[in-house]
Amino acid sequence: MEPPDPRNLVPPGRTAPFSVFVGLVLVVAVLLSVGPMVSFAGTLPDLPAAFWTMAVLAVACDARPFLPPGRRPSSSAVFPSTCFTFAILLGWGLGPAVAVQAVAVLVSGARMRHTPWRVAFNAGQYACALAAAYAVTRLGPGGIFDGGRLGWTDIAAIGGAGVAWFVVNYGLVTTAVRLRFGERWWPNARHGLPFELLSTGSLLLLAPVLVTAARASAALVPLVLVPLFAVYRMARLTVEQHQLAALDPLTGLPNRKALLSEVNEQVHRHAERAARGEPGARLALLLIDLDRFKNVNDALGHAVGDRLLVEVSARLTDVVPAPDLVVRLGGDEFAIVMTGVDDVTEARALADQVVRVLAEPVPLDGLPLDVGGSIGIALYPEHGEDFATLMRHADVAMYDAKHRNDTVAVYTAESDHNSAERLGLLADLRRVLDAGAAARSAADTPGEAPGTRDGDTTPVVRGGDGAALTANPVVRQRGAGRWFRRRHRPPVVASDDELIARIVTGADPILRRTARPVDPAAVPGEPWSGPVGAHRPGDEGTPFAGAAIGGDPAGDAGEITMYYQPQVAIATGEVVGVEALLRWRHPRRGMVDPEELIRVAEQSAVMRLLTRRVVDDVVEQLAKWSAAGLGLRAALNVSVRDLHTGEIADQIADRLTRYGVAPERLQLEITEGALMADPRRVLTTITRLHRIGVGIALDDFGTGYSSLQHLRRLPLSEVKVDRSFVLGMTEDSDDAAIVRSTIELGKALGLRVVAEGVEDEKTWRMLHAAGCDAAQGWFYARPMPAEELVAWLGRYRPVRPLGGHDEPDVPRRSPR
Repeated sequence: MEPPDPRNLVPPGRTAPFSVFVGLVLVVAVLLSVGPMVSFAGTLPDLPAAFWTMAVLAVACDARPFLPPGRRPSSSAVFPSTCFTFAILLGWGLGPAVAVQAVAVLVSGARMRHTPWRVAFNAGQYACALAAAYAVTRLGPGGIFDGGRLGWTDIAAIGGAGVAWFVVNYGLVTTAVRLRFGERWWPNARHGLPFELLSTGSLLLLAPVLVTAARASAALVPLVLVPLFAVYRMARLTVEQHQLAALDPLTGLPNRKALLSEVNEQVHRHAERAARGEPGARLALLLIDLDRFKNVNDALGHAVGDRLLVEVSARLTDVVPAPDLVVRLGGDEFAIVMTGVDDVTEARALADQVVRVLAEPVPLDGLPLDVGGSIGIALYPEHGEDFATLMRHADVAMYDAKHRNDTVAVYTAESDHNSAERLGLLADLRRVLDAGAAARSAADTPGEAPGTRDGDTTPVVRGGDGAALTANPVVRQRGAGRWFRRRHRPPVVASDDELIARIVTGADPILRRTARPVDPAAVPGEPWSGPVGAHRPGDEGTPFAGAAIGGDPAGDAGEITMYYQPQVAIATGEVVGVEALLRWRHPRRGMVDPEELIRVAEQSAVMRLLTRRVVDDVVEQLAKWSAAGLGLRAALNVSVRDLHTGEIADQIADRLTRYGVAPERLQLEITEGALMADPRRVLTTITRLHRIGVGIALDDFGTGYSSLQHLRRLPLSEVKVDRSFVLGMTEDSDDAAIVRSTIELGKALGLRVVAEGVEDEKTWRMLHAAGCDAAQGWFYARPMPAEELVAWLGRYRPVRPLGGHDEPDVPRRSPR
């Protein structure tokens, strides 16, 4: 069923003011035209044939008005009667012009199914416009077409009359639109003004020519139909071209251009609906992408793929009710514009119907083709208030559905990896990396070997921040204190505000430890009831706590530092290595979540700069520790992009040589997900690193679905049990069994096994009983900067499990 024309309806709550306005227009029109109409009735027998010819043509032409291209029937149409009635006004006065215009309005109103009140208003607005034009002509010398020669004053009067007709007519129409449709009347009126000036102005300017021709002979009047018909045909061709430009040639559905126009128009309508407090004030944009269309194209050819798209478009058209719009964007992407939505559940319901329709196989040439689709939903105004934003957010939701192996997803900011906030974070990350690179270049003087200066026999080692630190020639024994002097810290300005002082203290781990009241249990050497080497109260804190106070948002992107978490041999309690963890203290966001940091960086070339910075910092820190007599092994994580390019192998080899660090002191951790992304390229890079002498550890083992065949082929030295299994092994027998099996598998392959996420003593003892080699977690120590790590090592005492390998009791699952 065709929806009713909105211009025949008056929105609730606006009936009274609009009705008053319509009534006033009709009253004014009657008062202005009643006298001329009475006079016109008495002159009917004396009117010439030229008048009757123009009157018939005016009524006949308005039976088929011209609709502007791209506009709906609810918008203003172009009525050719304007040309004839204005010519009648100039030649025979106001009464005949109003009478002919009223008849033409009745005919066009019946043809376009206008309501009676709308027909009456149209007749009234034209009567007022003709009266204004007639008044302007009376300001001239009078008798414009009485047979005399036209002068400049006559021409000026005709031009002024045309302007008066247009201003009054357009002003009455826009006022009526404002009273009916709210505050957005002016953008719509301004948008339509150029077209109205061109179309209506051309008809008004043709009227004097028509009157002049009528003076010569009435037979010349119909000749005006030739240029009018030519203009009409040109306009029709333009309409058809606009329609073809807005249609997809394969499926016949509207295309992206039509979608843009439809969404922009519907956004305005729904904004007006929301302002009036009406239901259905939301608009849903559904973006559909076929899942296996490329397989059909590759296997059966593009001709079959085109037939499949035609069938899919037919199914979408059948399932989507009017007046919702189905659009083909290109390729295997479609879109649906759903109007009058109250909440997202309605859009989800339609999306589920579309999914069910697409899930049914499409039979082509006796072969059932299974495609399916993923749908992303964006809702106006929650997810965007314009076409570009809604389209981008629907696209984000659609890819989110694909990544989650789901069929339908609604846009959420969390799934938008390219949001303005994350793009700003990416820009800040590049700034802080560029600043660090500039500082490093300034610190390294050309001609000097790294870590030494001419004429100075004392080794100079540079830390990750580029600061030169002189190593103590006397190597202190473990437990005797710090290996290095603490980096000079800027003075902390005390605040009179107690709350601000507490925030500043809580954000800085060193100030937090200094300000905490001394607890005998936290002082090295004092009795401590917990396990030796376990987490003492004085070591508590979180690397994510607190936010940087101050900082210039425009010029300060924060500071990137490396934190290190000890890895401890379970059997002996000896610290055998550390894992290097990246931390970024942002001036406004505080400590940035490391997962978000990597996720943002991996989407761009910034990942390469970040990896270079991490490798430089870790290798320099190893050189610094070596110069002080500390032989720790450091493990660092690398991304998928690093393993695919292979550039990381050259960089590590160069840094190890430059700083004189033994390759076995460095270990790279790769995840199963990175391995499975492209096993061949990853294996090539790993093999090169193995030949250099760098250790390779498989991180998060058990979470990436890698096969044992890959595990056997990789040159691994270590397997790390994922923390998700370790954390639950004391409460879940399945997790405990997975951990034990992983340890046994690693032992059988000759690999060292390290458990992550060791949080308590019971887990630690269970790992010892299972034969795990090493562990890391908060049971031993939190991640900390290099300086704090040295201090922690100074007071650390090895932890050795007592007794044999008896495994503590683990809750067993009830029999199934």
